[in-house]
Amino acid sequence: MVTDIAQTWTFCEEWVPEPDSMAAARDIALELAANPVASSTGNLLQLLARAKDARAVLEIGTGAGVSGLWLLAGMNPDGVLTTIDTEAEFQKAARVAFRRAQVASHRCRFINDRALNVLPRMAQSAYDMVVIDGPVEETPQYLDHATRMLRPSGILVIVDALQGGRVADPTKRDPKTVLMREMARALVESPDFVSGLFPVGSGVEIAVRI
Repeated sequence: MVTDIAQTWTFCEEWVPEPDSMAAARDIALELAANPVASSTGNLLQLLARAKDARAVLEIGTGAGVSGLWLLAGMNPDGVLTTIDTEAEFQKAARVAFRRAQVASHRCRFINDRALNVLPRMAQSAYDMVVIDGPVEETPQYLDHATRMLRPSGILVIVDALQGGRVADPTKRDPKTVLMREMARALVESPDFVSGLFPVGSGVEIAVRI
């Protein structure tokens, strides 16, 4: 029997329904052009946070709070999400989304700044998860900081790792696609991580700190 790959992918992408609080945050994110993660990607973030019983998660790229809501839903109830974004308007929307979802204020730390200004001051081996959803051109530098900041067996997640399928097409040679392709290869070859690349949403790279 021949399997319809596109139909299977669509089925999996839509398998877990998005809670109302996250759907409302998504609507706001789309209005702000904040590029929210797919619900399947959010569900994967929740699963990883729950499997890790994550108490300290760092997110690069707050957006309007969609990914943060998924992460908080999976984290330990006492866990704290630190989320960084340069867009104050995005973070304002995320704060509203978190309040609507009845997330306690002490569980969220918002930093309105460029991530590369903040990451050097972050503590070493202090985070259970680091989620990267920032400017593609800065991703290699984010990886350097994440390697230092993650605890042993900590989880690194790179969102939009397939650039909507462009990374898988060897004929695509634009700078962002090439960089993400090189990042995926670097993680596979890194002695610091065990990693995998997954066709969820627009692509997710997951690596575990050795």
